[in-house]
Amino acid sequence: MLTIVQFHQNYSYEDFVMGYKPQEEKFELKKGIFYKSCITAGNDPEHDYFFIIDEINRGNMSKIFGELLMLIEKDYRNVKIALAHNGELFSVPNNLHIIGMMNTADRSLAMIDYALRRRFCFYNMKPGFDSIGFQKYQNELHNTTFDKLIETIKRLNDEISRDESLGDGFQIGHSYLCGLESCDKVKEIIFYDIIPMLHEYWFDDKQKVDFWENELKSLF
Repeated sequence: MLTIVQFHQNYSYEDFVMGYKPQEEKFELKKGIFYKSCITAGNDPEHDYFFIIDEINRGNMSKIFGELLMLIEKDYRNVKIALAHNGELFSVPNNLHIIGMMNTADRSLAMIDYALRRRFCFYNMKPGFDSIGFQKYQNELHNTTFDKLIETIKRLNDEISRDESLGDGFQIGHSYLCGLESCDKVKEIIFYDIIPMLHEYWFDDKQKVDFWENELKSLF
C-alpha cells in the first residue's frame, strides 16, 4: 500500500498525527494521515507499506513529527510511547517505510533538520536520460530532432554541473520530456519551460544564456 503527502509551511502535527478539529459546534480529536497509515501497517505485518513525503524539507520537522521523531528511528520501531494529545500508547511499525523527497536546488528553503537527517539514508537522483526506461521511450518516439535535443540537454547539464553557482541539483530533469505520445509539444517545452529557466540560472551571464538558447532553438 502506498500513501503520499506533501509538506508545506503550514502543515502541522494535528494534520499529520492527530489534533482537535472543529466539528459543528464543538472540537473533536481527529486522527491524521500518518497515524492511520501506522495503524493499517501494524495490523498487516506480513506486507510492506510505503509512506512518501513530497517536499519533506518544506515542513517544520519538529512541529509535524513531534514525539514521533524518535519512533521513526529503526531502533525504536514497534516501541510504544504516549502520544501528546490523548496519552495513547503508539508505535511506528517495522513494515512502514518512510520515503522523503526534496529538491536540493530550492535555496529559498532551509536545509533539512539535522535531527531528521540522521534518521534517514540519502540517495541522490540524477536525470535519467541514460536509463533503460528513458532510452526505450526515446526509441519508441523514433524522432531525429528529439534525439538531437537529448544530446544537447546532456551537454547543457554538464555545463550546469560544472558551474560553481549551480551544480548537480540544477540539472534539467528527464521529466520535462516524459509522457509524450509524439514530439509536437517538445518545442513548447523548450521555449516556455527550459529556456526561461536558463535565463534565471545565468541572469548575470548573458553570453552563456545566448549560447545555449541558440543551441536549443537551432534544433527546431
